Amino acid sequence: MRKLLFTLLLAAGLAQAAPDAQQLLAASDAIRNPGQSFSLDNTLIEYRNGREQGQTQLQIYARPASDSGQYRNLIRFLAPLRDAGKLMLKNGNELWFYDPASKASVRISPQQRLLGQAANGDVMTVNLARDYRARLDGEEAIQDGERQSRASYRLALQASHDDVTYPRITLWVDAANSRPIKGQFYSDSGRLLKTAFYRRYQLQLGVQRPSETVIIDGLDPGWITVMRTGNLLARDIPETWLQRDYLPRFRAE
Repeated sequence: MRKLLFTLLLAAGLAQAAPDAQQLLAASDAIRNPGQSFSLDNTLIEYRNGREQGQTQLQIYARPASDSGQYRNLIRFLAPLRDAGKLMLKNGNELWFYDPASKASVRISPQQRLLGQAANGDVMTVNLARDYRARLDGEEAIQDGERQSRASYRLALQASHDDVTYPRITLWVDAANSRPIKGQFYSDSGRLLKTAFYRRYQLQLGVQRPSETVIIDGLDPGWITVMRTGNLLARDIPETWLQRDYLPRFRAE
């Protein structure tokens, strides 16, 4: 009887000590993304076996939606020159691409590739805790993007609806401060699509945030896309910018 009681008390103590997976995910989100409206610059660089293949430069405007807490995004293409002025808009679960040459906006998929291993959805500002159910899947020491060993929590994320870029994600967050360290992104069939390392933390809007994400192809480790962010600024993004009907009239300020 005493042994059973001790076992029950021990199990209760362990359960109490285990961190809440959804709270860990939300804390990681708050590190990746500011809680207010903002803009930032994003540069994507694609490499094949160490050789640069191309670059895309974007300006991103993000505003939290008052009803869902998820972000609404407007993406402006800056370079290369052939893409300058093109726009992408994410409003709710809809993602639209606008080309000023044709003056047409078409609905696109967040899974569609933008450059190299970066999909359209990868450059969007998202709160994973809003779209995924998190489960604590273990604790382990892993190497981060700077090749340093970090004690981490491993979170298994399952999409809570279909309108997401990836159905399933494994995310490692730093056990000391909830910083995202590494993510693995999977298809519906369970195939590893890509691995991402979040690194080069810098103080931005009062929080140490990753300024670089290294994305590695799930099948070809020599195919790498580096995503660098900078010039993160708090700013009020007008509601009109985030409407599909406004895209032909958009002019950057």
